[in-house]
Amino acid sequence: MLEITTRYGKSLSASGLRPDLAPDWIDAIDNPYLHGLFAPITAETAAADLPVEGTLPADLRGAYFRNGPNSRFAPKNRYHWFDGDGMIHAVWFDGGRARYANRWIDTWGAAKEQDAGASIWPGVLGPFDFSLPGGPLKDTANTDLIVLNGRLMALWYESGRLVAIDPQTLATEGVSDFDGRLRQRISAHSKTDPATGDFIFFGYGDRPPYMRYGVVRPDGSIHHTDITLPGPRRPHDIGVTPDYSILHDFPVFFDPAFFKKTGKRVPIFHPDVPTRYGVIPRFGTDADVRWFEFEPCYMLHVVNTWQEGDEVVMIGCRNADPTLRPDRRDGRIAAMLSGIKLRANLHEWRMNLATGATSERSLDDLNAEFPMINGDWLGRKNRYTWLHHIPHEIPATFDALVRYDLTDGTTQRYDYGPGIFGSEAPFAPRIGSAAEDDGYVVSFVTDTADWSSSVLVLDAADISAGPIARVRLPQRVPAGFHAAWMPAEGVQAR
Repeated sequence: MLEITTRYGKSLSASGLRPDLAPDWIDAIDNPYLHGLFAPITAETAAADLPVEGTLPADLRGAYFRNGPNSRFAPKNRYHWFDGDGMIHAVWFDGGRARYANRWIDTWGAAKEQDAGASIWPGVLGPFDFSLPGGPLKDTANTDLIVLNGRLMALWYESGRLVAIDPQTLATEGVSDFDGRLRQRISAHSKTDPATGDFIFFGYGDRPPYMRYGVVRPDGSIHHTDITLPGPRRPHDIGVTPDYSILHDFPVFFDPAFFKKTGKRVPIFHPDVPTRYGVIPRFGTDADVRWFEFEPCYMLHVVNTWQEGDEVVMIGCRNADPTLRPDRRDGRIAAMLSGIKLRANLHEWRMNLATGATSERSLDDLNAEFPMINGDWLGRKNRYTWLHHIPHEIPATFDALVRYDLTDGTTQRYDYGPGIFGSEAPFAPRIGSAAEDDGYVVSFVTDTADWSSSVLVLDAADISAGPIARVRLPQRVPAGFHAAWMPAEGVQAR
């Protein structure tokens, strides 16, 4: 029998799917990122013994976590999708059975608004109010999830605090600052080296130093350095190899004079300014950074980075021109993304540390983003990546899962179906697997026909065959951001 408990919201029926549970206040707000797939939900739910179509593999053991925005209160100003309070949705797999839960991340800012019973911060679209507690923006921890030395951590894209999450219950354990040694804010997409346990992080801001870089060793010792940049930038990711890290400086930045006058940041793409990647030794300083210039572009997410002889190779999802044109072809829903268009394709950059030479090339023209790899291959040459196709008509949604072979350029594709959209799909290794693609990929999907949600399990080596199993969930899972997989031993150890 499906067992369901709830902490907030309407009562549930054990015989059917949860109602949509979107908050009543969204009806008065005309914003596409508060409706449909993006509408927040009002309940924290736990459900065991979920119904399964097909058969869950016995060698799939662990937990799938996905983060995303889920506002508790009506926004004070024009809402941006990045503003919502962090909420984690999770499914635990063990012995052919699955359970589900979701919980808000109890950040400091969320607690302040909970006490006030209303939103306090206006959000990333501004106008910024520097008199607000903690600064003009609320750290929502809504963007990324990483596994750090056996712990689940939530991160915010604008640079915030590491927030530790219990991987068994999703309870917020609090800010993790390594006993006070990590005082700076860090960005989403900071990374853990699977070979050494080093945590490689970066952060950025509107005031000097515009970027900070560092490493936390498994023993808790910290190396960090300020990075010189021409001005405020918005790097979103970082490349990591065994010896180096690759820092990003894109020609996408806002006008400081306009920001000072209006309190609003409007990112502008400068096509006459080169993209720069800075290669820094893992434990290097600002003086050690070597900057390499490439064609102007923007990039949200790195696929992977590795070393080949004297060259550093980085694969990522390149956006040739992130400028939105809502009056011409990008549409209103795209315009709400605050100036950055989600249109990218796989791209390769090479940086020769001996000669200073650079080269770059496009690998594919498919509009695909949110790449995942087998995490054990981070920093070394991998063959496979699993991405999502983004339909141009509905940006920030995923209508198909794509497996790309970086060696021969072939692809596999699984289309979710009309009106069905997925979530970032991490690789989940089989128990005892050794090959790079010996395992599964998992993804939440939501069907807009009836607002039901499921989690799909696909063979990572053959996604075009479709799901091995479909696990029905007790409620709708709103569209969100990034995901992580934690093996069973990691979950149980906590």
